[in-house]
Formats: sequence, structure tokens, C-alpha cells
Amino acid sequence: MQIGVISDTHNHLANTEEIVTKLLQHDIAYLIHAGDIGQKVLDYLATLPIKTIAVYGNTDTGLHNSSSQVILQKPPYYFRIGDTNFKLMHQPYYLSPDSDIVIFGHLHTFSCEKKEALYLNPGEVCARKKPRIEGTLLEIPTKEVCYIYKDVDTNRWQEMRSCI
Repeated sequence: MQIGVISDTHNHLANTEEIVTKLLQHDIAYLIHAGDIGQKVLDYLATLPIKTIAVYGNTDTGLHNSSSQVILQKPPYYFRIGDTNFKLMHQPYYLSPDSDIVIFGHLHTFSCEKKEALYLNPGEVCARKKPRIEGTLLEIPTKEVCYIYKDVDTNRWQEMRSCI
């Protein structure tokens, strides 16, 4: 099963629409958002044909979720998809291997590391720290990760297997 993972959209709706469209081309079953969403982006996520699981980020005060399509929780949020246990948070304060997959954001940098658990930061959608729109595809139960990004300067998408 393919799952799309994004973070740090910071209300950049156009960038979010681009990465989500790219992830949906891979027939994802869920979208996971690791915080710093923004109200416009949250409203957009509510229109998607798949379920979105998200946590509040440090800039998400005042978000209002009125959709059953988006599960929005305080971090850390524990959940299960199939036989895989997840821990989702924005800030990387709880990086303990108490789940199979630990997803976080906040750092605006893609990282993927397999230890006792898979630790995954999908990077940033907002392209604030670098001219790149980033996200990941996560395959479960294999825990294979594909890093997907678009260089804003060249307008070119790239996909790179990582953390296999």
C-alpha cells in the first residue's frame, strides 16, 4: 500500500496542490501531513478523495477542521494502518522507537533513517528554505521510501528511492 507523506505546507496552496497531485498519480491510499498546515491547505485536504491524517504544527493555532476526511490531532498522534503502527508529530521531540514508523516535520529537510523504527521527515512543501517542493511515498508493510521533489528553478520533478 502506498501512502503519501508531506509536511510544512505553511498555507502554500499551489505547492500543496502540486505535490498532492503528484502523489495521487501513485495511487496513494492515505495522505499523512506532519504539521504546519495552514487553513487554506487544510480546507483543500478536506476535498481529496482519500483520507488525510495530520497533526498540528507550531504555526497551526486557530486551525478549524470541519471535515470527516481529515483526521487532525495533537502530536504525538499514534495510529495504525493495516499491521503497521505509526507515530506522527511535527516537532521531533519524541523520536523514540515506540512505533514501526515515526513521522515528523518542522526541520524542513528530508531525512530517512532505519534503526529500531523508520524515522521519516518528508521535507518541506512550502519551498521556504530551498527552492524545492518535497514529499515522500511510503510503501507499507515494506517501509520503502521514495523521495519525490520538484526543483522550482527548473520546474522538473525527480523521484529517488531512499531508506530501502
